[in-house]
Amino acid sequence: MFIGGLGRSGTTLLERLLGELPGVVPLGEVVHLWARGVLANEPCGCGEPFDRCPFWREVGERAFGGWPRGLAERMLTLRHKVDRTRRILAVGHPDLAEYVAAYDRVYSAALDVAGGTVVVDSSKHASLAFCLSAGGLAPRVVHVVRDPRAVAHSWRRTVARPEDGRPMTRWGAMRTSLHWSAQNLALDLLPRWGAQVTRVRYEDLLADPRTTLTALATELGLDGFLDLGFLDGATASLGPAHTASGNPMRFAVGQVRLFHDDAWRGGLPAVQRAVVSGLTAPLMTRYGYRGAAA
Repeated sequence: MFIGGLGRSGTTLLERLLGELPGVVPLGEVVHLWARGVLANEPCGCGEPFDRCPFWREVGERAFGGWPRGLAERMLTLRHKVDRTRRILAVGHPDLAEYVAAYDRVYSAALDVAGGTVVVDSSKHASLAFCLSAGGLAPRVVHVVRDPRAVAHSWRRTVARPEDGRPMTRWGAMRTSLHWSAQNLALDLLPRWGAQVTRVRYEDLLADPRTTLTALATELGLDGFLDLGFLDGATASLGPAHTASGNPMRFAVGQVRLFHDDAWRGGLPAVQRAVVSGLTAPLMTRYGYRGAAA
């Protein structure tokens, strides 16, 4: 399963919730595993440095005989050549098979190590979803959307990376709007290449987690694994997860309150709200969001 959407749209939260279902193995943003895990040795979601996490050590041994630096460097080179948004409509590339094969080996090894049935990659990027589909893996894609004004408000805030304390990347309203439109439009086009795509709105997930997760699991064929005992109303009980990369939510353990954050209504300046609404208007309407006056 591949979770796609622009960052700050709730992709990590959805992965953590799905990861509590029996047989579902959440891996975090595998696209960043090579740089942040193998090369930078950032911590796994379980808290251990990547090279000391028993799960990822075993995955590496089964998939590649370890995690050699040369492999990670090669994957970053291939990503630069193959896995680019501008190549989505012409994703074919001589190195595509090699690039996708490495992901396939990671996914297969992770399922074997965890003893799971479904692996979840929350890499988000539409370009990687296109690569996996064109390369023959045929992922089930979950497209997560969130009101672009809320996304823009989130991207302008200063948030420290839990891995090293450095501030996470910040974007302005215009840049967020362009990326929001590009990623969501690309994921909308993915079914034309034969991929199965299910859309989930962040706001619906937070308004009624149980109903939304039940409907999603049923559509994805996970209803045989459906056990929502970790949900108690608007509170989720999360265990540790071996996620290689993602936002700070990947480290959350224990009782997590699920609430709809609409701080953008008071925190996003009116001029920026107007910019975002204007630039994203067609897709906002498509996804059921009201315009500038909302």
